[in-house]
Amino acid sequence: MQHILLIDDSPPDAQSLRRDFAAAGYSVDVAGSGDIGLAAIRKHPPNLVILDRPQADMEGVRLLQQLHDTVVHVPVLLVGHDPTPTDQVRWLDSGADDCVALSLPFEVVLARARALLRRRPPPPQRLTYADLVIDAATYMVCRGQRQIVLTSLEFRLLYEFVRHAEQILSKPQLRDRVWGTDFDGSLNVIEVYVKQVRQKLEAAGEPRLIHTIRGAGYILRAS
Repeated sequence: MQHILLIDDSPPDAQSLRRDFAAAGYSVDVAGSGDIGLAAIRKHPPNLVILDRPQADMEGVRLLQQLHDTVVHVPVLLVGHDPTPTDQVRWLDSGADDCVALSLPFEVVLARARALLRRRPPPPQRLTYADLVIDAATYMVCRGQRQIVLTSLEFRLLYEFVRHAEQILSKPQLRDRVWGTDFDGSLNVIEVYVKQVRQKLEAAGEPRLIHTIRGAGYILRAS
């Protein structure tokens, strides 16, 4: 059964869409905010995200941009109440795969969702930097010929560093991109995980790749 995540801060709309898609044979979860939705996607990626946002709400645009910063690619169908052509252009330019008006019959919304679900997602990225290889499809990490076993959270942290190699990433940036903006723990947790990833990357005496930039954050850079 294909799984849909509905991100909707309007309970009446959310319940209506959830009921209709469930009746059509889909498994549907509802997230009441963008931050909750992002956390759910990182934990268990759905087959499709349906984002229900008011046409003037820039929060939806911000969330679309954040969705494209996640490790996994999930198609996004954005729905709204009678969006103008300008709204639709802004949504599509911001990363939505399609958009549709809620005023249309549900059969039309369902058809647009099915069309997105039929599309093949782009192949997972296999990233390299120096002697490091990281494969998002298999969660495989290698340093030269040595394979490294990481937890899922350690993998997401390292993937973020490789995606932004030779760029300084602050602790708040890492918190938002790896743990999610709803994470309310101490930023010291990030230091702990960076240390764990470093130890695994350097376990065979390899040179350091993740460096601390005092007062700024961290950077992935070959020595």
